[in-house]
Amino acid sequence: MAKRLLDCTASDLERMDKDALLLAMAASEGRVLVCETIGAFTPLVGDVSNAELVAALGADVILLNLFDVDQPQVQGLPSGVKGQDVIRKVKELTGRVVGIDLEPVEQGRAPAVDAALWGLTPGRTATVENGRKAVEMGVDLIVLTGNPGTGVTNRAITDTLAAYRSAFGRQVILCAGKMHASGSLTEAGGAVITPADVDAFAAAGADIILLPAPGTVPGLTMEYVRDLIGRVHTLGKLALTAIGTSQEGADADTVRRVALMCKMAGADLHHLGDSGFTGVAAPENITAYSAAIRGARHTYRRMAMSIKR
Repeated sequence: MAKRLLDCTASDLERMDKDALLLAMAASEGRVLVCETIGAFTPLVGDVSNAELVAALGADVILLNLFDVDQPQVQGLPSGVKGQDVIRKVKELTGRVVGIDLEPVEQGRAPAVDAALWGLTPGRTATVENGRKAVEMGVDLIVLTGNPGTGVTNRAITDTLAAYRSAFGRQVILCAGKMHASGSLTEAGGAVITPADVDAFAAAGADIILLPAPGTVPGLTMEYVRDLIGRVHTLGKLALTAIGTSQEGADADTVRRVALMCKMAGADLHHLGDSGFTGVAAPENITAYSAAIRGARHTYRRMAMSIKR
C-alpha cells in the first residue's frame, strides 16, 4: 500500500520516483497542501527563503512561481547557491516535493502582458528546452499555467502538455490548468476551465489537472468544481484546486471556508497562492488551511518533522 504524502519524511521522498509520488498524493485522500512562493522577491522574514517558511508552516509541496530557468533564483538561500544548485538546495533545506510554474505561449502569438510585475522572460516560458532544464535541475513537478495578464490560453497549455509528455513526461509530474483567466477575456469566469478543457488536458498527458478553487473566480461554485473534479477522477487523473486570486491573504475564516468547499468538491491537492503578501501566502492562512483539510494533529506533525528523518 502506498505511503501517504502527508506522512512521508525527507528520506522517503528522496527514494520516490514520479509514479510513487503520484500514488502518495492520491493515498492522502485530499490532504496534500501545496504552497506557491516567489523566490525572486525579498523573503517575508528577511534572510530565510519563503520556500523554507512555507515548509515550516506545513506545506507538503513547494511551488516556485516566476522561476526563470536561465537565471534561477530563490532569495534567502545560503550565499553562493546559484544556477543548477538552486532547486536541489531548496529540496535539501526543506525536505519537500518542489515544483515550478512555466507559462505556455501559443505559436505565433505574443504574450498579452499588461503588468510589469508578471512580465514574461524567456526563461519562464514553457518551451521544451526550458522544461528539459527544469528536469535537469531536479524539479519534481512542472505546472503549466498563466500568471495575471500573460494571456496564456488553454489551447497553449494543451499543445505544450503534448510536447512535454513526448519529451520527458515519465521523468516529472505534469500539472496543467488555470487559477484565473490570466488576462484572457474569452476564458474568464466559468470559461476558465470547462469539461472539454479537462478532457483535452488529460488526453495531452497531464497527471494533475489544476482548477480554480470554489469561491475564487466569478461563477465557479462548489457544485461546478465538484462536477469538473468528478470528470478528472473518471479520467484517472488527480485534481488540484487553487487559490490564485490573492485570497490567500483574506481573513482566516474565508480561507477555511474555501478549504472545506475544495474538500467537498473532491480535491486531491490544495494550492495556496503567493500573493497574500508579495511572494507568499499569509502565514496564519497556511496553518488555517492545513488544519481545515487535515486537522491539528497532521498540521503540527508536518510542521515538527525534522528534515533529518
